Amino acid sequence: MNIESISVDVIRYESSISRDSAGHAHAGGPSEARIAMLTVTAEDGSQGHAFAPPELVRPYVINQYLKKAALGQPVHARERVWHDLWHRQRGSGGQLTDRAMAILDSALWDLAGRQLNMPVYQLLGGARDKVKAYASTMCGDEVKGGLSTPDEYAQFAEKLVARGYQGIKLHTWMPPVSFAPSVEMDIKACEAVREAVGPDIALMLDGYHWYSRTDALKIGRALSRLNFAWFEEPMTEDSMESYRWLTDHVDVPVIGPESLAGKHHSRASWAVHQACDILRAGVANGAGIGPCMKVAHLAESFGMDCEIHGNGAPNLAVVGAITNCQWYERGLLHPELDYDQPPAYLNAIVDEMDENGYVHLPQRPGLGENINFDYIRGNTVEHY
Repeated sequence: MNIESISVDVIRYESSISRDSAGHAHAGGPSEARIAMLTVTAEDGSQGHAFAPPELVRPYVINQYLKKAALGQPVHARERVWHDLWHRQRGSGGQLTDRAMAILDSALWDLAGRQLNMPVYQLLGGARDKVKAYASTMCGDEVKGGLSTPDEYAQFAEKLVARGYQGIKLHTWMPPVSFAPSVEMDIKACEAVREAVGPDIALMLDGYHWYSRTDALKIGRALSRLNFAWFEEPMTEDSMESYRWLTDHVDVPVIGPESLAGKHHSRASWAVHQACDILRAGVANGAGIGPCMKVAHLAESFGMDCEIHGNGAPNLAVVGAITNCQWYERGLLHPELDYDQPPAYLNAIVDEMDENGYVHLPQRPGLGENINFDYIRGNTVEHY
């Protein structure tokens, strides 16, 4: 049975998330937003789906790359399709992104699970049925009552612990916030949260690549003193040597790379050269579920954990399939945002969490998303 068609529906819905001039998510709205659903259809009419920002799966990308690699191929030939796309990527002039490759790969896995009536995480290995979630905050802001001060981070952390979270990751202030980036404010926020939640809650910091070596060293030494679980992306990841240097100079575990290109190949280099203590991979950044699994198994062969970057059904499926990942990243979270309220195109969120801070792997076939197809049919603004 072969892949017969690939199509995209662009859907409008109401969102409570806004974006600043640098693209960072904040609580805001409500306002109209758009999401794309890519659908892969097999010859027997069965389908797989994956969601993405519309610009990633615009018509040119679908017609020039995804269709040429996938149409007519066997429905379960995911590795063959992925490698075809990978070879096409070199000559694409940057038009075929890792994220676009990941969307097609995710839809093909969803199709496989739906055809076989099994959750994708079980097809991948089925290592566990639940996983601890850490609360991943939105970036700091300048809104009173939001995340504008270290004390507000601390107050929010207390609420997150009361909700059941056993771990919290701070995304602190970034431009265009007026005073960002600020080593001193980041450290104050980390100190305030540690004091608020006590010694038994795992804490992490995402430094978001703004800092120099000396800045990262100062923050890293503070995080070591505060017993943080990891320090993430304080410097540009283009410089692996900077991370190797940082790993040698701080006690807090350094995790990476998150946003670096190169898929599983670049992660192998980081492991070999000891540029991190924990490897980082994600379905979107890594070009698909398949290569993300390769990073996880690569890390396992080095005796390393591999923490999966980001939330969502594809990442959750990977987390459920491996044993060397301690957490699922749940977020982004903000005091004024109800994360548990699904967007209109879903009937329920895929990563519901219990009172003890565990997300249970969805048992629905495929990636496990409970899609509101009626809403999508009534609110599709573009189809191709």
